[in-house]
Amino acid sequence: MTSKPTVKQVRQLFSMVKNSDDELFESYADDPRSGVQKIIAQTRRRLARQMAAQTAFTQRFRFEKELWQKGCRYVAGVDEVGRGPLAGPVVTCAVILDDHFDLVGVTDSKQLTAHEREQLYLKIVDEAIEVSIAVNDAPTIDRLNIYAATQQAMIRAVNQLHHRPEHLIVDAVPLKINIPQTTLIKGDQKSISVAAASIVAKEYRDHLMKDYDRVYPGYDFANNMGYGTAKHLAGLARLGATPIHRRSFSPVAKIISKK
Repeated sequence: MTSKPTVKQVRQLFSMVKNSDDELFESYADDPRSGVQKIIAQTRRRLARQMAAQTAFTQRFRFEKELWQKGCRYVAGVDEVGRGPLAGPVVTCAVILDDHFDLVGVTDSKQLTAHEREQLYLKIVDEAIEVSIAVNDAPTIDRLNIYAATQQAMIRAVNQLHHRPEHLIVDAVPLKINIPQTTLIKGDQKSISVAAASIVAKEYRDHLMKDYDRVYPGYDFANNMGYGTAKHLAGLARLGATPIHRRSFSPVAKIISKK
């Protein structure tokens, strides 16, 4: 008589299940072992999460698909990272995708772990039709103000693209550029192109800030990315401002005035 697969073997079988109507569910539905029933429940939850993620991915692709159907071949998603920090640049990114793009995990960069962002960053750069990054440093931010500096960098990121977009999907910031655009509040949660741009911009800026942490130790840039954390403010009070600090931002200006 053939022996039953062990619980470990059943777990391996169910790890390969791709859909909820797989015959394995029926085969093991009456298995009396609690370990097997636990595996079945876990598999159903995994498949439900995957289905929800796929549905959300499809929903976040609706703006691009509508524009493609209207004849826009190149649609660029545009986003920025770094408007709020006291130090470091604002980084903007423009990303052009096509309908073969299938990275279901692409969403608002703030909802992802550092490891997830890094892995998606590499895949986005590989799968996208084109990616363009533009940076404005702290002196430029001080000279223009953060909003204008962000707009300028976004426009530069778009203009650097070799494929001229026929439409832009922009997160929150309307751009003075002669290209039709859709401006979305929380665009990185609503558009795959904008979400991809946010991930690339975030990864690029985080790596810059980690480099700056080595150049300007004492501010904890590698962990706070230039935001006004307690360690950053303590370093600023103790050491003063660096060349990458935004002197037009109130906390920096106050500390400089006391020095």
